[in-house]
Amino acid sequence: MINDINIAGRLVGPGHKPFIIAEMSGNHNQSLERALAIVDAAAAAGADAIKLQTYTADTMTLPGAFTIEDEGSLWKGRELYDLYKEAYTPWEWHKPLFDRAKERGMIAFSSPFDETAVDFLEELGAPVYKIASFENTDHPLLRKVAATGKPVIMSTGAATVQEVAEAVQVLREAGCQELILLKCTSTYPATPENTNLLTIPHMRDLYGVQVGLSDHTMGVGASVAAVALGATVIEKHFTLRRADGGVDSAFSLEPEELRALVVESERAWLAMGHVQYGVQRAEEKSRLFKRSVYAAKDIKAGEALTKENIRVIRPGLGLAPKHYEELLGRPASKDIKAGTPLSWDLV
Repeated sequence: MINDINIAGRLVGPGHKPFIIAEMSGNHNQSLERALAIVDAAAAAGADAIKLQTYTADTMTLPGAFTIEDEGSLWKGRELYDLYKEAYTPWEWHKPLFDRAKERGMIAFSSPFDETAVDFLEELGAPVYKIASFENTDHPLLRKVAATGKPVIMSTGAATVQEVAEAVQVLREAGCQELILLKCTSTYPATPENTNLLTIPHMRDLYGVQVGLSDHTMGVGASVAAVALGATVIEKHFTLRRADGGVDSAFSLEPEELRALVVESERAWLAMGHVQYGVQRAEEKSRLFKRSVYAAKDIKAGEALTKENIRVIRPGLGLAPKHYEELLGRPASKDIKAGTPLSWDLV
């Protein structure tokens, strides 16, 4: 049985609507005013949480260490250090962003990228921690996060089955009792073809934990489908307008799209229901509009029922259509007016 997880008063689990996380990442474009506006827009769209990233360029890499040359990358030609310098969220912004989220009735948390970031987030009272895909093999960081005793959400992108299993074991042994894994494809953007949502129920059964989706595809289709496969958490990058630019803007949702995700993912969750056959209470009135056998012409007593004087039509007040062939050739027991639903006492 998969247990619910309480994240700052919000129950997350199969019996609750999906937990929607708006990932700000670097879409603030180094403007605190814009970052606060992103929080406001995410709350207005109905997201449950806003997620930040807590690092500095210096905690991630060194100047001159690496330049991205991948032809398929949005960041081709950019030096890694400069990219992180542009994308990082200044640590002094975290408290006003956390406070704004709380004012808007939304949860704020972050992905720490080193142990100093965990200490900093603990001072802010972060209610949950996110482990990013590229950090899911950083066992010292995993132990540090697990030791807080807070719930952990971990992306599984760019990791082998063995690496995920090791990460889960490290977290559990270090004190993590509430864990959610996110299926993730660490390409930016991801394609529907490499998203492989069928992994979600398999991963849930394999590790015995809740599983969600960290979705880097365009639009909301993959996320809605993930909910139908049992995802309890959806994380999507979020911006005010893709046209404003930013390191992650190309595959980020805009406010009206995030609202659509909130609405449609909940509809998908509600629609899953349970295994059901037969007539539901809501359908009972609709049974009237099934077909049945009616007299199509006036029929005299003793006259045989034929294809010319009886028909299968709506509504369903007469004998069921399955009796049509059985009725043909039988004599009417009394006069039958055209438009009368047939019943056994009439033949």
